[in-house]
Amino acid sequence: MVQRHGGQILVDQLKAQGVTRVFSVPGESFLAALDGLYESGITNIVCRHEGGACMMAEAHAKLTGKPGVVFVTRGPGASNASSGIHVARQDSTPLIMFVGQIDNRHRDREAFQEVNYREFFKPIAKWAAEVDHTERLPEYISRAFHQASSGRPGPVVLALPENILSAQADVPDMPAVAPTPPSVCSEQLDAVQDMLCKAKRPLVIAGGSVWSADTAQALGQFAENFGLPVCVTFRRMDRIDNRHPNYAGDLAVGMNPKLAQRVRDADCLLVLGSRLGDIATGGYELLDPANPGKTIIHIHPDPDELGRVFRPDLALAAPAVDVIAKLSQRKAPDHPDWAEWTRAAHDDYLAWVTPLETPGAVKLEQVIHQLSDMLPDNAIVTNGAGNYAAFLHRYLRARAFPGHLAPTSGSMGYGFPAAISAKLEHPDRPVICFAGDGCFQMTLNEMSTARQYGANIVVIVCNNGQYGTIRMHQEKTYPGRISGTQMFNPDYAALARAYGGHGERVERTEDFAAAYKRATDAGLPAVIELVLDPDALSPGLTVAGARALAK
Repeated sequence: MVQRHGGQILVDQLKAQGVTRVFSVPGESFLAALDGLYESGITNIVCRHEGGACMMAEAHAKLTGKPGVVFVTRGPGASNASSGIHVARQDSTPLIMFVGQIDNRHRDREAFQEVNYREFFKPIAKWAAEVDHTERLPEYISRAFHQASSGRPGPVVLALPENILSAQADVPDMPAVAPTPPSVCSEQLDAVQDMLCKAKRPLVIAGGSVWSADTAQALGQFAENFGLPVCVTFRRMDRIDNRHPNYAGDLAVGMNPKLAQRVRDADCLLVLGSRLGDIATGGYELLDPANPGKTIIHIHPDPDELGRVFRPDLALAAPAVDVIAKLSQRKAPDHPDWAEWTRAAHDDYLAWVTPLETPGAVKLEQVIHQLSDMLPDNAIVTNGAGNYAAFLHRYLRARAFPGHLAPTSGSMGYGFPAAISAKLEHPDRPVICFAGDGCFQMTLNEMSTARQYGANIVVIVCNNGQYGTIRMHQEKTYPGRISGTQMFNPDYAALARAYGGHGERVERTEDFAAAYKRATDAGLPAVIELVLDPDALSPGLTVAGARALAK
């Protein structure tokens, strides 16, 4: 008999699943798991806040296509991490969170930091469970990896009572999740192709989770072979290189009105991987679920998503990556001439990314436009949420996967931990995080994590002294009545230096390029603070303009 404590059994199962890196904030509730990680060969990235740790694990999953793993402690730890679970749920990201739990013999006594995690995470996790027998750890962990990755991927929460982790058991390990071979047959692809080629104004909409560099390249090849315009959904900009001649833009918050009209005018939508939610459809106004008025071909890995909101004319329950790979190898049969339709879509996109001038000495649109031209092909850009992101999504020409990481859930604070995770996974690539002053302050304590593990990223902090998105909506709804949206900010450059990083403060647009070069050459985590005019609320919209809209 080979007796192992539960923490060792757990870690051995992670190794069997191919896990090489986990993220955590330590807690006494899972000491046995920390002991299991000792000399395991699995890197444990110790973070400063559970929300940041969970977002790092979520970003790791986006980058690798494999479940991210995070360890947090009970009660406050799990509560702090719930923001990352929500990101993973709405972004369809495979993620497993292990939560240290109270001794299960004290359950239902409101013991110290006791929470019922099955009920707590039920609305936002794909599956939440608690392990009550040490010998069943391999079974639960295997199921967790299957659940996180199958169908529509998502987050799984497993609570681990400390007495279960510390107890000894003799139990065999279970092998890794069995691979699922592609299930798309040629007849199904024929059906997609035949329906698509009957359209006069087709439009490809790419999105969803679990992508790869090969998929992004294959999507571009498919678009070229068939002469199709391709747009992407909110914060999935790297599904295709944005410099591709068939790229038409992103269906985002504040999307290009001409792209919105193109969605209305299209007579066939080929939806690849996306759920086709409210943002992509302009609050279901560009596409009415009751009467879409066009042919919809929907490709999604989860059969339960197909027909849930929109009735597809043709539906394939299959991973988009497999369908795209096979479509890219086909030559287009006879179809209507789409050349002008596709050319106009790309021209509209190019006009849209031409900067509109905003007030102030630092013009964010020019900074992003400059940076977009300067970035190498392997650059990764991350962001969280805030009005600065509207500038980024409009003017950044994202590189192909993994060129852009951002939360479709709209979570502030995401960009910085995501950038750290990206740099750890791709140390040879430049990683740039855009963050608002409010966004950055939610997770900036992870600067310590970046320093500890040598994640030398560049953070561009867009400082306008306010919660800009809320101020924008406030001015539209209650013009001139500023309430609850103003902020006091630290000296971000000095703060970066206090962490042992590199700091820059930019007060004129023309000073940005030199500051960026110094930051990238520093060999340290770096912060560039852009001092922005608070009057510039979003591209083309000032405070005065927002107030005028309210009249």
